[in-house]
This record gives sequence, structure tokens and C-alpha cells, in this order.
Amino acid sequence: MTHPAATPWDARFATPDYIFGTEPNHWLAAHANHWQAGDHVLCVADGEGRNSVWLAQRGVRVDAFDVSLVGLDKARKLAAQAQVNVQYVQASTDDYDWPVAQLDGVAAIFIQFADPDMRQRLFEHMKRALKPGGVLVLQGYTPEQLAFGTGGPREVSNLYTRDLLKASFGDMDILTLQTYERELDEGPGHRGPSALIGLVARRR
Repeated sequence: MTHPAATPWDARFATPDYIFGTEPNHWLAAHANHWQAGDHVLCVADGEGRNSVWLAQRGVRVDAFDVSLVGLDKARKLAAQAQVNVQYVQASTDDYDWPVAQLDGVAAIFIQFADPDMRQRLFEHMKRALKPGGVLVLQGYTPEQLAFGTGGPREVSNLYTRDLLKASFGDMDILTLQTYERELDEGPGHRGPSALIGLVARRR
């Protein structure tokens, strides 16, 4: 059964091309050394699978979910091509069966479909899912992205600021928090100059 939230994403993913590419997000790739082979990591709203497959290729034990069955079909194909195993589940961020204190890592890359209320719930789920010592790697757009128009939501309330992330993850040890501009080339969905923010935080 199609989840109501899946419809626009199913339509967006319904192309042979991978709209966000097949290579990992650059921020994730730069900070995945916090996890070792055998660690258990969850990829949140993983879309077409580029990040989960890349982590699995590094020997990480990966779970991933997305609301779109079309996206998940493409993710499974990508995993099969790479000859890796990822545990994919169809779910929204509210419906996912979140673990509690079980994960070594959470990867949350461009999950800014979440409005402020959903985001608060989602951030709490992600924090609780981590074991003590577990690491969150998060990437998103800042409000300055609206001027670039090269990806991301059009609602400023869905975008991240340093203050928002400091407040949301202040109960964790923030290892890295960086705002910066970069030319992205992550498929047609994320291409061009971009206003970005990246967070790495460890559960106490």
C-alpha cells in the first residue's frame, strides 16, 4: 500500500537516472571514519540508496528506510550491483520502528522534507536510537540556499541554522558543526553552488 507521503517522491524517483547520483554525499564520506567495519548504522530517508550502499561497501552493517517504494527499488538494484547487503524498509520517519540505544551511527543526509514539528520528533528518534558513544552525521541546507535554488526545500522553516542544530543536539557532544558553501554535483537533484551545514555529534 502506498503511503500518502510517498506519492511526490515516487513520482520524482520514477526515472532510470539516480536523481541524487550514485556516489555518497561528500559530508558523509568525509566523516564516515567515525564508524568501523561491523558497526551498525542507520541511513534515514535514504532515497535511492547512494549513501547506504557506500557505507555497506565499507563493511558497515547498514539499515535504511524511505517512504518511497520506487526509491527503495532503485536502492536495492544499486546494492545488488555493488554486491552488498542493506536492510531496506519502507516507512515514513514517524512510522519507522526506531531502535533505542542500539546503533553505532545514524546518517541523516538532506532530510529537510521535515517541517519543524516532524523535525523535532525525528531528531529525538535519531538521538535515542544511538548507543552511548554512537555518532550522528547530518548534512543539510541553510536558509542562504534559497538564493541559490539548486536543491532542497523552498520553506525556510525546513532549513537548518547553527543555532537550531546547537539547540537540537546540545545534549550530545558536538564534534563538528560547520556552515559553508560548496559546488555540489550529486545528481541533477543537488547540482550547483549550495549553502550547506554539516554536523557530527556523539551521544553521551
